[in-house]
This record gives sequence, C-alpha cells and structure tokens, in this order.
Amino acid sequence: MFAWLANAWRVPEIRRRLLFTALILALYRLGSWIPAPGVNADAINQYLSRTGGIFNLLNLFSGGGLSRFSIFALGIMPYVTASIIVQLMTVVIPRLSELQKEGESGYATINQYTRYLTVALAAAQALGYAFLFKNQGVLQANLGRMVLIITTLTAGTILLMWMGEQITKRGIGNGISILIFASILTSFPLGLAAWWNGGPMERIFFPLIVLGVVSAVVFVQEGQRKIPIQYAKRQVGRRLTSGGSTYLPLRVNMAGVIPVIFAAALLAFPPTVAQYIPATRTFVNDHFQPSSLGYLITEGVLIVVFAFFYTAVQFNPVEQADNLRKHGGYIPGIRPGPPTAQYLDRVLTRLTLPGSLFLATVAVLPSLFIRYGGFSQASARALGGTSVLIAVGVALDTMRQMESQMIMRNYEGFLK
Repeated sequence: MFAWLANAWRVPEIRRRLLFTALILALYRLGSWIPAPGVNADAINQYLSRTGGIFNLLNLFSGGGLSRFSIFALGIMPYVTASIIVQLMTVVIPRLSELQKEGESGYATINQYTRYLTVALAAAQALGYAFLFKNQGVLQANLGRMVLIITTLTAGTILLMWMGEQITKRGIGNGISILIFASILTSFPLGLAAWWNGGPMERIFFPLIVLGVVSAVVFVQEGQRKIPIQYAKRQVGRRLTSGGSTYLPLRVNMAGVIPVIFAAALLAFPPTVAQYIPATRTFVNDHFQPSSLGYLITEGVLIVVFAFFYTAVQFNPVEQADNLRKHGGYIPGIRPGPPTAQYLDRVLTRLTLPGSLFLATVAVLPSLFIRYGGFSQASARALGGTSVLIAVGVALDTMRQMESQMIMRNYEGFLK
C-alpha cells in the first residue's frame, strides 16, 4: 500500500489533484470555525447540546459548524436536498426528462436549476435557524442583523457548493461526497473519547461491532453479479471482426451511499419547516427524533426507495439492451431486445433489494445501540451506522478513481 501511495505521489497530475483537494478541505475546516456575524456561538452551542435530537445529526453533517453557528453552519445538505428534488422532478416533468437525454448540455441546465433551488433552500433553512434561536433567546439580533446572518449562511452554502464542484473537476473523488466525508471525520475524536469513557460492555463490544460493520460495508460495496456477454462476428467495412466474450458487472449496491445521504437530508427538512409553523413544532420534535421508532422506520423506508430510484437513474436496462443489440452482443440463452431488458431488470431488482435492506439496517444500527444496548450517543453516532457507511463508501469510491489514474500510467494498483 505504501509503495502504491508513493507511486501515486510521483505522478505530477495526481499530486496536484491531491494537494488541491487538501487545500479545499483545509479552507472548509477553517470556515467551519468562523462564526456568523453578531452571534453568541457559546449560547447556541449550549442550547443545541441540551436539545439534541435531529440537531445532532445536522451538526454531524456540517462538521460541527452548526454548534458554532459558523458561516458553514448549513453545510452542503441544502445542495443534496435540492439534488433530490430535481431528480424526483425529472420523473414527473417531461421538460427535465428531455434535458437528461440531451447529454452534457442537458445535464448542465439541470445542474443550473439545482443551484438555484439550493440557494432558495439554504435561505429558507437559514431563516428557520435564525427564528428558532431568536425565539429561544440564544440569538439577540434586530431585523438588519437577521438579514445579515441569513445572507452569510446562504453565501456559505453557495461557497461550499462551488468548492465541491471544484474538487470534482480538479481534485480527487466526488466533491460533495468528500465534503460530507470530511465533516463526518471531525466527529471521530469525540466518538472515540465517548467510547473510552463508556461502560465496560461498550468498551469491549463496540470496536468489534464497528469492525464487523466496516467489513460488511466493504463486502457489499464490492460485491457484484457478472452477466456473461457474447459478441458475434460482424462485417465492418472490408474487415471481419472476431467475436468474443466478456461480462457486464452489476453491483449489489449500485447506488453506493447516495440513498443514505438523501434520506438524512430529507429527514432534516421537516424540523426546518416546523420553525415557521408553531402548531406543528411539537409534533415534529416528538416524532422526528433520531431515536424514535417512527423516525427509524421512515429512514429505513426512504433508504430502500432511494436505492431503487437512484439505481434506476444510473442503469437503464432498456438502453443497455439496445446498446448490446447495436454492437452485436447478447446474453447466452436470452434473446436480444426486450427479453434482454427484462432479464437485466429482473436481475438488477434482485440485487438492489438486499443491498438496499443492508443500507437501511446499518443506518439504523446506532439508534438501536443507543436505545437497547445502552451505548453512549456520541460514540454510536460518530463511529457507527450512517457515519461508517458514508466514510467507507466515499473512501472506496475515491480509491477507485485513484486506481484508474494509476492503471492508465501502467502502475500496479492497490485494490485487487
């Protein structure tokens, strides 16, 4: 592994990408410590520590920026929520569906719509936080100061969105996932401290549970079904191409950690809206606590639904079957065309179901440990479930990108 990392560092392009990613992450962490103008960060931190609940999860995804009410207090989650809404709208709005089929230009237009929606959601969420903290007496601000705070938080989210896009273009990995990954890593030291100060059962069994979860995540993320593909001989101009055999890899969890991020972002939306409607505030606070049974069931269902939805967005069996037919490929024992599409859809459904159920199970594990196992909330949130899923998934995706960069330069890879 160290030899592989040394080879990667010797490549100028990869070295520049790594340094650029590190620079962006350093700026992100610096911004998470700069408080918004005119706020009492200590008072807000004390209020959030007393309240807990969904705010602990929101604080986790903001890298601790919410507890300090920094310029990056909203984190990147408004952009994730906007992406969810836009992708869902592509199913019901024909115009967006047509844009998806236009290729790069269409995706650029959709991304622009997502950015506009991100600004609106960030402003609404910032307004909700400002009213909440003002009503609780932890934020003393007049109208002008409130406008300044809301503008600052919204601009912070826009800056994070731009930083994530820059990482994707000039750095290593998916920029949005890398920012969430960095946010989660900041909670690991507190989780380790809480684990060390926990009871004897937690000290003994929790590391074994974390190791088992990490191993299971890697096993499922790397698991795939290889569909055999046979190519017939074809006449191309004056040349006869020889047929051959290969395979089409279908992953057990083709959606990766995106369903978990989507579900967390969507469940964080109701508490924000409830700040505008006092009549629903009590209901939301009672039923949207991460440890409540209703919250866990809703989170699990959303993860399963988003896993199927995102897999359908990524892999279209009809298009894949049509491409195989155009290039003279077929699955042995399956007729080309619609029968191939039906076969791929059936196999993909059977693969996605256990993969999505696994994601849902691992995501709710920390709450089950807290509720029935007596584990501390800080250690279970930071070192298990959603945190481990996202951290391991993003790490694997980033390693794959670096692997492809190394293979192109004839270096031996690290992932086997």
